[in-house]
Parts: sequence; structure tokens; C-alpha cells
Amino acid sequence: MKIRSITYFCNPEYPLKENVLREAGDFLSQAKSAYEAAGYEVQTTRLATIPFPQLLGESHIDELPEFASKLAQIIPQVKVAYASLGPALPESPRSYQVIPEAIAASENIFFSGVMADERSIHLAQVKACAEIIVKCAPIDTNGFANLRFAALANVKAGAPFFPAAYHDSNTPAFAIAVESADMAVNAFDGVSALSEGRSALISEIEKHGQAITKIAKGLQVEFKGIDFSLAPFPDDAHSLGNAVEKMGVPKIGLHGSLAAAAILTEAIERADFPHVGFNGFMQPVLEDSILAKRAAEGTLTVKDALLYSAVCGTGLDTVPLPGDVTADELTPLLLDLCALSLRLDKPLTARLMPIPGKKAGDVTTFDFGFFANSKVMRLDSIPLQLPLGGDETISLHKKLPRS
Repeated sequence: MKIRSITYFCNPEYPLKENVLREAGDFLSQAKSAYEAAGYEVQTTRLATIPFPQLLGESHIDELPEFASKLAQIIPQVKVAYASLGPALPESPRSYQVIPEAIAASENIFFSGVMADERSIHLAQVKACAEIIVKCAPIDTNGFANLRFAALANVKAGAPFFPAAYHDSNTPAFAIAVESADMAVNAFDGVSALSEGRSALISEIEKHGQAITKIAKGLQVEFKGIDFSLAPFPDDAHSLGNAVEKMGVPKIGLHGSLAAAAILTEAIERADFPHVGFNGFMQPVLEDSILAKRAAEGTLTVKDALLYSAVCGTGLDTVPLPGDVTADELTPLLLDLCALSLRLDKPLTARLMPIPGKKAGDVTTFDFGFFANSKVMRLDSIPLQLPLGGDETISLHKKLPRS
């Protein structure tokens, strides 16, 4: 297990107050040293702001590319690896339109867009997020620009994983995201009873969760908690797909996989530590060696990943799609994700990656240490017609237990 990120939340204001960024960098350096002294590898330090439409104000929305570029130049100077400027918001339609230009103008700056809040799906903004994904795809020849954008459904402030991270206060805070899929692999390796593996996993989560929390309480900034989503690394020892197969599913994507995802997510929920963010089964296809392999074989499909989102913690992540996919074809998939999120009252995101020049079934050729190569996945989607294809905001209540 490693600490994927120490994420510092703040409001750097507009015009940008560089002293706020220096304070962030100083805190993150202190926190990184404290965790490393306790034996934890800290992969990155990150910063997340309040949503950029609130940060800039409506009259300055078109200055987002310049603002993002300036932020990208400053953060390395204060020893911060990445920054998130938070989500575009439904009350600011223009905020969605400026994101592709801001991504093109900056490096290591992440963005998101709200499609659904706690009560409603905003159909116009679902379409707007689909448009962002399509417009960002050709910015880099390998489709990498979409690594820095996620479409959000019912995601609250304080989640430390990017691109979903954003803040909702003027008071600084921080949270921890971990890379812990290897804990699930180890917990279920060679066991014959699910209860044995689950108990072992819960015990390890609690051990590290409480150790991380103890250190956090000694730091002089509000601690929001830990997102113990079982994030992978692209080798088999750190693959959540491997953990599912250790649990008895011959290949993830076959029936039984959803049950495994539910058991793993519920184990995190059972564990005693301060929860924040998603805390669940994470399925980034291109960041997980076994998921990438099963997707290439056709055993794991986009529909499967969407199905597992009903019981997992994060949604759809680093999904390789055909480069010629249209926004109208992406919209139904994003809408389905929103519906799951609201009915099940859980946060979900979509980070989709159309690969320029590739079609379904083509092999990916990434040269990136955090990706495993796979094949472009087929998207079974055609544009929606009215009324689902409209632009209204529709309320959708969570499923309530019957008395």
C-alpha cells in the first residue's frame, strides 16, 4: 500500500494569491515528510480549489485558460505536482465550454463538470460533458488530454482523487488518497472462505487507516479523511482485477464479478477510519493490468463496467473508446451513470478516453508507466431521441426502503 496523494484544499482567489499556494506547498512538504518518516511512500502532492466558476466569477470565465496556464507554471515552484480547478457548474453554462481550451493551455491542471447533483440530472450538462470529452480527445495524439477531465454525478467536495477533487470552503483542509489494490490481492490469495479474505482486508485497511489518521491529527490543517478506494497500479500484484480473480471469478467480466466488487466495496465501508470521497472498488481499465487484459479479450465490456458501478465506489475510469465517437453517442452512457448515481445515492464519475485514429478492437500503444495497453472498447450507443434527448433538468430521488 502507498499513499497515492496528499490533497490540499484551498481557495487561492482571483486574481491568484501566490502566498496561498506557497502555504499549500509548505504544508504538503511537511505532511509528506511526516508520512515518509512513518514508512509510507507518498507518490504525489496535489492541490484542489473551489469550483473555478466560483473562483473566477462569471465575468472572468473566459480567462480560465490563462489562469490555468499561470497556475501550472507556479505549482512546481511550490513543490505541488498537480492541481484541480474543480468542476464546471450548471448555473454557468459557459464554464463547460472553456474547459477544452484550458486543458490545451496548461499541464498538470485537472478539471471536471457536474452532470448531476444530489437531486437532479441536468440533461444539458450531460451533453456538455460529452462535448468536452470529444473536443479534448485530439488535443494529444494519444488522447491523453482526457486524463485531466471527469464528468461528475453526485460527487461532493473533499474527495482527494483527481480529477474529481474540489473544495467548498475558504478554510484550508486536506485528505489522503491511497493506492491499495495490492491489499485486496494479498487478502484473498489462497483463501478458501470469503469471510477469511474479507476479515483480512478489513484488518489491513483499519491498521493503515488509523495510522494515517494519527499522523494527520498532528498536522495543523483540518483533516477531511481517507479515500481507501482500492486504486491499482498496472502490474498484476497491484491489480484489482487480479483480486477479483483471486476471489474465485475465472476472469473479471464474467458473472460473479459484480458480487466480488460488492464484497470488496462493503469491506471498505465496514472498516473503521475517517471516510471521505468514494471508498470503493476502483476500475480504471488502462491503469489495471488485468482489467486491461480482460478488456482486450472482450471479456470485460463498457456495459460490465457500468453494471459494476452500481455496487462500486467510482464509476467509469480510463476507458479507451473509438476516436470517432460523437458527443451524441457518449451522452446516453453518461446519462445512465447519472441515473445510477442518484437512484443509489452514491458518487460516480466518468473519465472516458477516445483514442484518435483508433476504432473498436484496435490495440492501444501507450508508452506511459501508469498505463497497461489494451484494446479500444466498443460503445453500444446511438444518439437519444426526445424526451431523453432534451435539455431539461429532471429530479430523480434515491430509492427509499418500503415500510
